[in-house]
Amino acid sequence: MRHRIAGGQLNRTSEHRLAMRRNLAASLFEHETISTTVQKAKHVKSFAEKLITLARKGDLASRRRAIAILGNRNIVEQTDKGYEKKGTVIGKLFSEIGPRFLDRNGGYTRIIRLSKNRLGDNGQLALLQLVGVDEKVEPKAKSKKKKAETVKAVAESKETKVAETDEVPEQATE
Repeated sequence: MRHRIAGGQLNRTSEHRLAMRRNLAASLFEHETISTTVQKAKHVKSFAEKLITLARKGDLASRRRAIAILGNRNIVEQTDKGYEKKGTVIGKLFSEIGPRFLDRNGGYTRIIRLSKNRLGDNGQLALLQLVGVDEKVEPKAKSKKKKAETVKAVAESKETKVAETDEVPEQATE
């Protein structure tokens, strides 16, 4: 019987579950959003949030604990010349992701269920993503509007300045 045993088995051995959890968490930190099944996303969510909590502390002991728990996988990008190393997962976790959530007390990830099912086994797919991913996109859209408004304001101010310079200023006598 499995009374009071947390976490699902996912039809895997304990070593396979641990490796899968580490790989999914590292991919989440690398890409900030991943597509997987709902069950795997629920399984990885608490693991990833505990690592982000370690990253919020940011001290050396937390960094070493995170390396021991997750491993320190390289982030590699393919270019025309070959493969280029961009950093490590732990480096990105502690330098970018941890500081992003300093003012947040939890709930660093979200699971969004997709309407698609996987072709092979008809498993329900979901997106597992960090919460701050959408917040990056919104200010860019607003800044374009503001930029357009400021360009119009600058053009109008230039027109008024040109109109003011065309008039000859009168000397004030007091």
